[in-house]
Amino acid sequence: MKIFEMMEKEGHEQLIFNQDKASGLKALIAIHDTTLGPALGGCRMWPYKTEEEAIYDVLRLSKGMTYKSAASGQDYGGGKSVIWGDPKKDKSEAMFRAFGRFIDGFKGRFSTGTDVGTTYHDFIICRKETPYIGALPESYGGGGNSSIITAFGTWKGIKAVAKEAFGSDSLEGKVIAVQGLGKVGYYLVGYLIEDGAKVIGTDIVQEHIDKVLADYPGVTIVKPEEIYEVECDIFSPNALGAIINDETIPKLKCKAIAGAANNQLAEPRHGDKLHELGIVYGPDYVVNAGGLIQVADELEPGGYNKERAYGKAAGIYDMLLKIFEISRRDNIPTYKAADTLVHERLETYRKVKTIYKK
Repeated sequence: MKIFEMMEKEGHEQLIFNQDKASGLKALIAIHDTTLGPALGGCRMWPYKTEEEAIYDVLRLSKGMTYKSAASGQDYGGGKSVIWGDPKKDKSEAMFRAFGRFIDGFKGRFSTGTDVGTTYHDFIICRKETPYIGALPESYGGGGNSSIITAFGTWKGIKAVAKEAFGSDSLEGKVIAVQGLGKVGYYLVGYLIEDGAKVIGTDIVQEHIDKVLADYPGVTIVKPEEIYEVECDIFSPNALGAIINDETIPKLKCKAIAGAANNQLAEPRHGDKLHELGIVYGPDYVVNAGGLIQVADELEPGGYNKERAYGKAAGIYDMLLKIFEISRRDNIPTYKAADTLVHERLETYRKVKTIYKK
């Protein structure tokens, strides 16, 4: 693996290896771009098969955070951290204290919080060693469950793609196919039902389905493999990534796509195909930015303010309308239009930073 070549190609600033023999900690921290401000990104704990796999993941994820932050209007750069280990058996207080001390060494250049394989409890421990921690429970001054604001932002994203696809952002009577009824999907269904939509849902976990049906008995449930083929107005992926691919695109019977799942396009060319078919695609890193917005708000002077955070998350709607405008203007797919918006914001701020400020 040619690490410096990878970093140069993707624009990364730093890749830091951290290890603590006493606790067994092996962690990587990647800082992609700090043009807009200090780097922000969660900490993933995963039993990677190789060092190369861990490196690739942290570099990929940190770049994604730069784009998500820039597209959602946050003044933060992109970063990510990964701990190499099994979250079910390798965690300890000593490990997360050691990790917190490494984070503190950045003195605010990088802040982190929960991600796949880590929890509030892990970062309550980290918080004892450093203030540069977000995604905390309300009892510790944080915003609490970020799934709720992520669902709120996703709902706003769905309304934006509806406006682009149908000329109105009203969801009254619209049929929306929701893939994934877990943390985000459950709350999203609530927003959609309240807005007058008809929901068709699916999940691979029966408990998630049961919970949705208990609170929203009007939801129609289909088998996981059937969700791509249902007749609907909008398809909303909120589970796995890479679900827009060669196999699924021919099955789609929708006019628009918007959901909270990460990395929905298996390859960029699948975004090109959606554009050719006239299916409006809400780029995932814009639609699902609610969680990032909440964590960023926790780091504001004075701490988390719920009204302010939700006001920012509502801005996902306007950001998507700008992306759709760029897409029409330049006749490019919306995923490319989102990247264009990010690049324009980064370049503008780089020029502003040439102004001397003591």
